[in-house]
Amino acid sequence: MKIPTLRFAVLLAFAFTPNAQGQTPLEKVVIAYPSRSIASIDLYIAQERGFFRQEGLAADVVQVRGNIAVTALLSGEAHAINNVGTISRAMERSDLPAKVVTQSLRYGLFWLVTKPDIKSLSDMKGKTFGTTTFGGSQHLSAVRLLRKAGVNPEKDITVVIGGDVPAQLQSLLAGVIHMANLSPPTVIVARDKFKLKLHASTLDDVPTLQNGLAVSEKLLREHRDLVKRLLRARAKAARYFFENERGSAEVLAKYLNVELPVALESYRLARPAFTANGIPTDKEVEEFLRADAELLKLREPVAPARIYDFSLQREVNRELGIK
Repeated sequence: MKIPTLRFAVLLAFAFTPNAQGQTPLEKVVIAYPSRSIASIDLYIAQERGFFRQEGLAADVVQVRGNIAVTALLSGEAHAINNVGTISRAMERSDLPAKVVTQSLRYGLFWLVTKPDIKSLSDMKGKTFGTTTFGGSQHLSAVRLLRKAGVNPEKDITVVIGGDVPAQLQSLLAGVIHMANLSPPTVIVARDKFKLKLHASTLDDVPTLQNGLAVSEKLLREHRDLVKRLLRARAKAARYFFENERGSAEVLAKYLNVELPVALESYRLARPAFTANGIPTDKEVEEFLRADAELLKLREPVAPARIYDFSLQREVNRELGIK
């Protein structure tokens, strides 16, 4: 669902979530995610296959731009946000009262895409690049790939907000922007239907701890059981994702309105980038924070404990038998 303000989404959720008479009411929660792509497949599965309801939650999964979602989390309008790359980088720059409590993606799922007339990334000089959020995972992963190709993103290109990934594809086709950093299934549609050119992928880059769940420290401290139920629902969805190719593809096809073969290819392409247990390795965290420190021009990488708290995820994994 995509709506103008998160507050309106919260009001809708409170007004229209049904409670069956005689049953314990479901606890209402709002989870924000930034863009329609396979990166949020765990949330789609948890919603579609009833894992949130199993945990006593009436989850409103709302599409909200990354920086707005961070503000909503810190103000209490959202209980959790999916764009952990954006909030991680905000925490790297300043002390924010939030923690990343689970990590679903360990590598970014983006491909730099242009029309065929742009033969190489060096041809992007003087052109326009569209992204979802300034400073988000999509933007900064593109910056890294462009620098590798000898393009200075600060001087050689113009960066504009271009909506989410499907909207960026439409802007690219219309000539409003010259390049986008697209994720599946949109990148497959761009390649097969519109014959656009794929230049480079973040799968070949350093670990990019992009999606998962982040919560406020206040919620983690005062409503630990609620956070744990959120993590249990997401963990069940992640297990379903790894064990059920066709079912996961069917959910993706429904939520993103693509044909099943496109969804199946997206699944197979993206599966290796996901964590099976919601916890990246220490090496992946170290490489990510080191690369971010260089990209953000920090004096040194921040300590992992400043951003991550996987203690509840470890509890959930023990209870569900996830290794």
